[in-house]
Amino acid sequence: MARFTVTLTDQSIEQIDNVDAYQQEGPLTTFFLLAEGRGVIDSWSKRQASFRTADLVKIRRLDEPGSAHLLRSA
Repeated sequence: MARFTVTLTDQSIEQIDNVDAYQQEGPLTTFFLLAEGRGVIDSWSKRQASFRTADLVKIRRLDEPGSAHLLRSA
């Protein structure tokens, strides 16, 4: 599992812990916890958090302390 930080257009930062992936669902970007032994988002995945995609500036995945990868930037 990973940790993501999300920067919103109002410059606030949200942290989402213990999630595996995210994807856009209509007007929302949703973060998921994948089912054990599954490598894709499917009907067994659990939604953990959602944000309006239009409000997102940046999503950053934190795999280990001190390492970060920029995944999306507007």
